[in-house]
Amino acid sequence: MGYTKEDILRIAKENNIKFVRLQFTDIFGQMKNVAITDAQLEKVLDDGSMFDGSSIEGFVRINESDMYLKPDLDTFEILPWKEDIARIICDVYKSDKVTPFEGDPRGVFRRVIEEAADMGYTLNVGPECEFFLFERDEKGNPTTQTDDIAGYFDIGPADLGEECRRDICLALSKMNFEIEQSHHECAAGQHEIDFRFVEALDAADKVVTFKHVVKSYATRRGLHATFMPKPVYGIAGSGMHTNMSLVKDGKNAFYDPDDVNGLSDIAYSFIAGLLEHIKGITAVSNPLVNSYKRLVPGYEAPVYISWSASNRSALVRVPASRGMGTRVELRCPDPSCNPYLEMALCLAAGLDGIKRKLTPPEEITQNIFSMTKKELKEANIECLPSSLSEALDEFEADPFIKEVLGEHIYTKYLKGKRHEWEDYSKRVSQWEIDRYLMKY
Repeated sequence: MGYTKEDILRIAKENNIKFVRLQFTDIFGQMKNVAITDAQLEKVLDDGSMFDGSSIEGFVRINESDMYLKPDLDTFEILPWKEDIARIICDVYKSDKVTPFEGDPRGVFRRVIEEAADMGYTLNVGPECEFFLFERDEKGNPTTQTDDIAGYFDIGPADLGEECRRDICLALSKMNFEIEQSHHECAAGQHEIDFRFVEALDAADKVVTFKHVVKSYATRRGLHATFMPKPVYGIAGSGMHTNMSLVKDGKNAFYDPDDVNGLSDIAYSFIAGLLEHIKGITAVSNPLVNSYKRLVPGYEAPVYISWSASNRSALVRVPASRGMGTRVELRCPDPSCNPYLEMALCLAAGLDGIKRKLTPPEEITQNIFSMTKKELKEANIECLPSSLSEALDEFEADPFIKEVLGEHIYTKYLKGKRHEWEDYSKRVSQWEIDRYLMKY
């Protein structure tokens, strides 16, 4: 939006804003905030706001705790459901107020965006976030129950979530989202709202904002919204397909009208870079134990490391649009991920492919889900990691990941996720009780 300090102060006064939330995320993508009153707004816009970084998971130790939130003025928005409250997304700085904090996910993404700019590229991203709307019990606790029996593109009365989706779309529009479409997804209670591609950092900000808005309006309707990748056994899970394109000198760098697929050498190298690093990236793009319950054959989620100019069973797909609409779609990420780190790694992997002039493997045009193990082997098609533990092994095995994320986030993220896997591995599930308790 190009806001100035004076713009924000004027808008806040005109709209009787009483509180401003200074928002940021931890390394695992959880939104955090410090709220200030309107009386403190001018001071914070000038000088930032100090906070205790030791209280945020993955940030700093208690003896290094003083940190500063520096508002990004362009992200100022009034919250439509709390009209006397606004928000500003912030970058995190060290106590000297000058040095960016190496553990700030948004800062990591900024660095990769700057690397792309040095090569002459601007990244545009169009994420597709799916989510579930579930009922709450009599105590207000979330369940995995829904009276919704709708499927793909159904309408009411079968689609019981359409009014909530409408609320969400109207709110997002007030927050400068350009909504392209919204619809019911294939599973009962599952929904998707797509917004127009924007420049990379704005796209990541919008994913974080989107999840907050969806959850807020679901709660207002007495529902619970979840971006958990696979909340219910036996039905489709939720993905966050990530559509990416590079622009150079005002033109789509992925488009070449003379190529059989309409793709440039830059596009092919970008795809090759993604495929080369995707196993390690998966620990970030699919960050939960539960993520790997979605990444299984049979539910339209990609499992096999491959690409295609049209084939939806491939991990990387090139949608049909050409010209300025030419883009690469990575289909494995899910909406539980930290979008700043996920997009940073995707962009860095693509740039790595471009710098090294990598070429992707042969395009797979047939339905990969119907291929036998023998056919997959003959085609040299490998699989994504099948568990969070395997993904973390790949994360460690690829030095590129550490180079992009930096020592701080790399170490803290790996430690946190290893602990998550170990905790899960020790737990006794209901499946084990059902299967073994009587039998043994």
